[in-house]
Amino acid sequence: MPSLRLGNIAPDFEAETTAGPIKFHDGLATLGHLGEVARRADDFAKRNVKLIGISANGLKDHNKWVEDINDFGAKYGPTNVEFPIIADEDRKISTLYDMLDEQDATNRDAKGLPFTIRTVFVVDPKKVIRLTIAYPASTGRNFDDSPVIHSALQLGDKHRITTPVNWNKGEDVIVHPSVANDEAKVLFLRSPSTRYNCLM
Repeated sequence: MPSLRLGNIAPDFEAETTAGPIKFHDGLATLGHLGEVARRADDFAKRNVKLIGISANGLKDHNKWVEDINDFGAKYGPTNVEFPIIADEDRKISTLYDMLDEQDATNRDAKGLPFTIRTVFVVDPKKVIRLTIAYPASTGRNFDDSPVIHSALQLGDKHRITTPVNWNKGEDVIVHPSVANDEAKVLFLRSPSTRYNCLM
């Protein structure tokens, strides 16, 4: 199976989750890490981002796991995992999304099936994969730039701009290279050679 790339349509699937059955394309979401994502739920909601998790365990295990995450996460701040977590015991969805760790022979369950790597997908409302970030199973994700990523993608879609390195909301942006100079003068009301302040 070819790997998924930016710009591909995200494959659809149906699955059992801790919140009941889902059909992915009917409720597009970001696949992500649990306790930290729960603590940042307000940031995601402000950006109209829906969340869903996936793990290679069964629903019964997931329900217990959510309790553990909420208890442990309370050490770092209020933690309440409310988004659904997909039960992917047979690894069908993980295979579909190219999320299995085939390199680390120690990262396997009792049946010898590989566990998933820690992958984040951002899928837009048109079902297009806009971003992927993959970490090995042994490395935790860092969500500090997640709000920036979502803001940058949404701003770029709305205003035909790109964001520079280390950009944060409210800082200068760059006119997208596909915008001609004359068009930029109309769109942005300034010379394309000048700096453009953030449009938000």
